[in-house]
Amino acid sequence: MADSVLVTGGSDRAVRWLTGHLDVGGWDVTCVDLSCPDGVDARDRVAFRAADLTDQSETAELVRSVDPDAVVHWTALPSPERHAGMRVFENEVTSAYNVLTAAGRNDARIAWASSESAYGLSCSAGRTPPEYLPVDEEHPRRPEDPHGTAKVVGEEIAGMVARRHDVPVASLRSSWVQYPGDYDCRDVRGDLAAGAGNCWSYVDVRDLASAVERSLAGDFDGHEPYLVAAADNYLDRPIEQALRKTFDQVPEECAVSGDDSALSTAKAQSTLDWRPVHSWRDAAKETDVTPPTE
Repeated sequence: MADSVLVTGGSDRAVRWLTGHLDVGGWDVTCVDLSCPDGVDARDRVAFRAADLTDQSETAELVRSVDPDAVVHWTALPSPERHAGMRVFENEVTSAYNVLTAAGRNDARIAWASSESAYGLSCSAGRTPPEYLPVDEEHPRRPEDPHGTAKVVGEEIAGMVARRHDVPVASLRSSWVQYPGDYDCRDVRGDLAAGAGNCWSYVDVRDLASAVERSLAGDFDGHEPYLVAAADNYLDRPIEQALRKTFDQVPEECAVSGDDSALSTAKAQSTLDWRPVHSWRDAAKETDVTPPTE
């Protein structure tokens, strides 16, 4: 019998790829959102459940009734920048608490969408460079916006759930998600300030989906954060030039150059046996690529 997984945030574009990836990989997938997102009914193997994840009792009952082996909690607001700050913070923190605690009580493995925003670089771009490069999981988190702060709080919730219920929880700090044939990052590559918030990093949605699956199968205990990013940056110039132009300096401890990503995925590679395989050099030109269905 296939392992079962409950995936929240069905209206998020990345989740459509994620549910397709897990479905094709043999998982018994149940997708959750307030209403059925487009594309879910195209895969009759993917079940759908409607639920308000900010309601604790409704969320707990949902997880109990589905009884999944694993839970993947994705973003509560697919585009947090479009919403008022307090709504972003309240919605993301409340839903993370409700979903993760319900999953922990149900003895389910957990992966959830944290973010590179937890580092706060997007708000300090042009003022404060990273303390060192490449940024890894140990780099200080210093968010200055509701979204990034909610992710830091969510990681504290993840740690609490792991300790209290003795379940493995992966906080995936993903970079800017790109889609084959639709690489927005390439549209802003000439504007260094626009990409300085994550030092011009990105991740292909297919690599993100594989990272989620690897985190559900990973051999680790407790709560662990993992950076998920492409191996390269999306610039057409050496990254050290972009750093000097944007921040007037390169961090004293700097081990990136040329096409290197500013975000290290060494931990995910060593612990989860995951590696990014997609690059903008090929993926940005792809056509007719859709989420997997078979």
